[in-house]
Amino acid sequence: MVFLFLLMEKVLEISNLTKKYKNLTAVNDLNLSVEKGNIYGLLGPNGSGKSTTLGVILNVVNATAGSWKWFNEEPTTDSLKRIGAIIERPNFYPYLSAEKNLQIVAKIKGVSPTKIDEKLALVGLIERKNDKFSTFSLGMKQRLAIAAALLNDPEVLILDEPTNGLDPQGIIQIRELIMKIAELGTTIILASHLLDEVEKVCSHVIILERGKTLYSGKVDEMTSDFGYVEIGAKNEHQLKEMLETVPYFEKIVFEKTYYKAFLKEDVAAEAINQLLFEKGIVLNHLVKKKESLEQQFLELTKKQYSK
Repeated sequence: MVFLFLLMEKVLEISNLTKKYKNLTAVNDLNLSVEKGNIYGLLGPNGSGKSTTLGVILNVVNATAGSWKWFNEEPTTDSLKRIGAIIERPNFYPYLSAEKNLQIVAKIKGVSPTKIDEKLALVGLIERKNDKFSTFSLGMKQRLAIAAALLNDPEVLILDEPTNGLDPQGIIQIRELIMKIAELGTTIILASHLLDEVEKVCSHVIILERGKTLYSGKVDEMTSDFGYVEIGAKNEHQLKEMLETVPYFEKIVFEKTYYKAFLKEDVAAEAINQLLFEKGIVLNHLVKKKESLEQQFLELTKKQYSK
């Protein structure tokens, strides 16, 4: 029972948060909670309210209305010391080494510089500790910023668009680093507009659009529908008539050379093939698929804009 409590422990709870800039509502009555030990993706296009939300909960942006709690307490200087964050571009002295820059950060944070080598090793920069920041690639600069954010061993790490501008190799390195940090027990809140990034890294997702929450929950629960089946046959008209009589399809859409039949229950492709064969339909195409996070996201935003 104690173990279950720890799993469900909330590190952040936001209630009815609203932020307005004159006629623009950047965050609109936002409610969400973040449980300990997970990777949360704050997902949405540019202008959806992600960065504003992070600014508010880090006390750098004033809220118009609403409240939030860190670790079940009102936000204080002490509670914010338990959080590491990167919400802007890495900002270090270009002519100083990675180690010297982190020594300055450690002094500002009031933590021991003995942690520096440990964090540089974690982010894969220990061999470059004596190299100037100006010689680093963009990906290395971002990893150094993460090392700086981890110097005080925060319980929560907040990252705002951490792979922005990186090449594919840099994106993979940051993705692997995020998962490694999470495995060490750090709760991570990751703001991104990249659906692929969130789907591959995050356990939970919060989808924002025009300052509102469209979805909040586990990634696998969002994509846990029964999927759809691509079905093709020589006689398309006969196939369509037969598909409309199958009880476990809820919607059928024609896609160029085959039909996309959406399932309302879990059915094996073999069972579908056998059923149609028994009804005299010989298939030339049968593929069972599941909607990706991207497809789910597009569906949600489409519904939002149609309101």
